[in-house]
Amino acid sequence: MKRKKGFYEKFIKRPQDIILSLTALILLSPILIIVAILVRTKLGSPVLFTQDRPGLNEKIFKMYKFRTMTDERDENGELLPDSVRLTKFGKMLRSTSLDELPELFNIIRGDMSIVGPRPLLVQYLELYNDHQKRRHEVRPGLSGHAQVNGRNAISWEDKFRLDIEYVDNISFVGDWKIILLTIKKVFIREGINSDTSVTMEHFRGSTLEC
Repeated sequence: MKRKKGFYEKFIKRPQDIILSLTALILLSPILIIVAILVRTKLGSPVLFTQDRPGLNEKIFKMYKFRTMTDERDENGELLPDSVRLTKFGKMLRSTSLDELPELFNIIRGDMSIVGPRPLLVQYLELYNDHQKRRHEVRPGLSGHAQVNGRNAISWEDKFRLDIEYVDNISFVGDWKIILLTIKKVFIREGINSDTSVTMEHFRGSTLEC
């Protein structure tokens, strides 16, 4: 059964995304320029990291981020582990969420929303159960319900549960609560890494049906 959209999601959410993203790009343009220069100086080119991610209805789009890792390789030409390639500067970008700022362009393009389930890796699509796939019924977000309730520090099961909870309860008040909590969590740098990795461990499928 097709999910029913409320008035806010139908008529307000997308225009709000465009207005907020454009405003943020204008206000944060000096920071974007400075970060771009620092990334080019410290990590080299390209400044932006692009990666295919699934969006609304599992449509693939290219997501933009500031680069946070080097391209260091071993003697066989294979990339070194993330923990080696992630520099102190890269860690700072991630902990402050400055690496996420180029996603504002994805929001303006219509690939993403300010608030929604975070866009994950394309290879996860075949691993989702039917319940988890519902996260793609809406545009992915710059931040989301899972991000303000643990981000990378919570399990995949909890993350998906929060994603679907958001999909089923989209509202103006709910989105603004997430936006304000996101700003707060960026300042206190909470939940950036999981307990055992510099990024979230790869999703390997779920044994749960819902």
